[in-house]
Amino acid sequence: MDIEVEAVEDIEDEAVPEGVDAADYVLYGGKGGVGKTTMAAATALASARDGTSTLVVSTDPAHSLSDTLETDIPAEPARIDEEIPLYAAEIDPDAAVGDGPFDAEGGMGGLGGLGQLLGGGQGPMAGEEGPLGGEEADPLSGPMPGMDEAAAMRMLLQYMDDERFERVVIDTAPTGHTLRLLELPELMDSMLGRILTLRQRLSGMFENLGGMFGGDDEMDQAAEPDLEDLDVLRERIERLRAVLRDPAKTDFRIVMVPEELSVWESQRLLSRLEGFGIPVGTVVVNRVMQDLADVADVDADWFVMPDLDHCEFCQRRWQVQQNALGEAQDLFRGHDVKRVPLFADEVRGEKLLRVVAACLE
Repeated sequence: MDIEVEAVEDIEDEAVPEGVDAADYVLYGGKGGVGKTTMAAATALASARDGTSTLVVSTDPAHSLSDTLETDIPAEPARIDEEIPLYAAEIDPDAAVGDGPFDAEGGMGGLGGLGQLLGGGQGPMAGEEGPLGGEEADPLSGPMPGMDEAAAMRMLLQYMDDERFERVVIDTAPTGHTLRLLELPELMDSMLGRILTLRQRLSGMFENLGGMFGGDDEMDQAAEPDLEDLDVLRERIERLRAVLRDPAKTDFRIVMVPEELSVWESQRLLSRLEGFGIPVGTVVVNRVMQDLADVADVDADWFVMPDLDHCEFCQRRWQVQQNALGEAQDLFRGHDVKRVPLFADEVRGEKLLRVVAACLE
């Protein structure tokens, strides 16, 4: 049977509202495959079309932002649209981290060589020359678990201070990776506190040794370690933590699909985020078998939805979705629950992304 469907490309510009009402920092999270990249791209595009300088960045190692926006996106923020102030970046964790977890070129947001401060590659924790002994004693000589998240955190610290961007929209990695990313400020703060204490103790020890042996240039240098970089990084981490916890600046948006398992996982994510003190203002239910006109103020003559009157498969799937939607309404009461319909076409490119953005308003 042939079905005539009006091409999506025929959507009129005036049929789709412009602009976005959002916080300075918008993070989309959830399990893999629920549509986080689509939501992030749609929000960023609508924001930039309103004249707001906007950066959309993907922290997911398996990037799809380029495909969704239908343009090549670099690892560093670059303007991808000449008509609107839209910038984008797909973080390359390997490039962001460098040779090790804390590179000597100022990795991890301007640390200034934490590996060297701890003796990474040389000095007291570097193996055979240090008191720990052994070539395998250097904990900073190779990749560490969670470095994808560490690289993303480093980039976020940089983007917060970038005056080019009025709004930053983040397409996060799947749930587990995102939670590790959000744990990093606490982890880094604790680690830096211990490092500062250790360096201060070592400083006192070297001062005493220098006095015992009449002073020495190398001893004097060791006695006055430069802790400024560590203090700066600690302040930036504290600022990031404060921003992530400020509902006036940050909106973490959970994306799910209308299925029971997705609802449960989203509820667990919400609980973890609340434990971090991170506000969740919006829950997005994607791929709902519902008419576009019911969820957005859009001229939707072109929209094709499942035949709930005559298709038994569609009816049964709609029943599953209704049950999940009911649970979601109960579990996420007090949050702004948005619905995005199931589109007949793959959501990519400006036309459909603008429609998705209208559903999120």
